[in-house]
Amino acid sequence: EEAPAPAIRVAIVGRPNVGKSSLTNAILGEDRVVVSDVPGTTRDAIDTPFDFEGHAMVLVDTAGIRRRGKIERGVERHSVQAAEHAVTRADVVFLVIDQGEATVAQDTHIAGMVSEAGKGLIIVVNKWDLAEYPDERHTFARRLDVRYKFVPWAPVQFTSALRGDGVQDLLELAVHVDQVRRRRVQTSELNLTIQRAMSDHGPSAVHGRRLKVMYVTQAETEPPTFVFFTNVATVFHFSYQRFLVNKLREKFGFEGTPIRLHIRKRGAERPSERGAKR
Repeated sequence: EEAPAPAIRVAIVGRPNVGKSSLTNAILGEDRVVVSDVPGTTRDAIDTPFDFEGHAMVLVDTAGIRRRGKIERGVERHSVQAAEHAVTRADVVFLVIDQGEATVAQDTHIAGMVSEAGKGLIIVVNKWDLAEYPDERHTFARRLDVRYKFVPWAPVQFTSALRGDGVQDLLELAVHVDQVRRRRVQTSELNLTIQRAMSDHGPSAVHGRRLKVMYVTQAETEPPTFVFFTNVATVFHFSYQRFLVNKLREKFGFEGTPIRLHIRKRGAERPSERGAKR
């Protein structure tokens, strides 16, 4: 028999007063919180299992981390600590931002932290029912594209947690992103995709030598990680790595997850290895 799929661990993070608690209530409902409480990995946090359309999910709770006695020491610092703790234990992260404060530096800091941790990321624009121009979602999304250009792969979902708008779509997107993070590509198809990409646009020469990719394999999932075996012990230029990552996303649909590349010289006993996270 096939083993049941592991529960999808979802963390809701963001600055204070952006609607994280309202979104939590909209997802879980009061009856589920009472029935399904399970102790988390810390004394104060509670992880709450729930079911969404046949998918086992766990909401990674961070509310217990913010003890009342410590709020005075700096709400911003404390919220970052809570976010860091939740991100490390999650598969998919909901970064909740307030539609009225869409360009705050701390939000982008958290997004970068999620990317570095290799987690799935969905940017949740909450309180959309209070937006001045609610019909201009595409215009607002373009603003976010500029602000979050370092994570162009993160989808944007508009919600109103108090009204429940967009919550169903958000959970469906979380399931999709989790499946994408676990996706494994056939080696033959992977190599064919990279060969075609490099044939259309090859890398620059290194010290007069033409850099060739001999073989590509997917080493890991969660996040998707690919190893490129080359004829030269070097790494691709940043822009060329981004080009290859974009080709992988275009072909295999890696939405909502960072992709990691490792470059190795084929045949070396102790190959040099440096990663690229985009």
